[in-house]
Amino acid sequence: MIERLNPPTVHATAGYSHVTISPAGRLVHLAGQCPLDLTGTVVGEPGDYGAQTAQVIVNCLAVLDAAGAGPADVVRSVIYVVSPDSTVLAAVWRHLTASPLAPAFTTASTLVGVAALGYQGQLVEVDLTAALPD
Repeated sequence: MIERLNPPTVHATAGYSHVTISPAGRLVHLAGQCPLDLTGTVVGEPGDYGAQTAQVIVNCLAVLDAAGAGPADVVRSVIYVVSPDSTVLAAVWRHLTASPLAPAFTTASTLVGVAALGYQGQLVEVDLTAALPD
């Protein structure tokens, strides 16, 4: 059972938890998931945050499943978005939290605007850690 806490002495969140406690068990560390299709190509037109976020969601669900986990098993997420604009970051957050991957973002989560990511034209990447029972 994953425990989520938001102490009353810290600001309210936008759906994530300040603290996530996972029981003893196995941790699954997933590589940052990029908006690449099966051919290794960045999806969408240049600047299309929506298409890239949708592909990242598909890829995250696939790697979680391969590890024997699901979105509800995620204990930590970091979302990287190439943009200094908080409106863009918020739009990516809303897309993620309205998707089948949404339970992953109710635990400890960080949303970061960055200058660049690894692939040419890449705008979004999601890094997840999940906890599995023994």
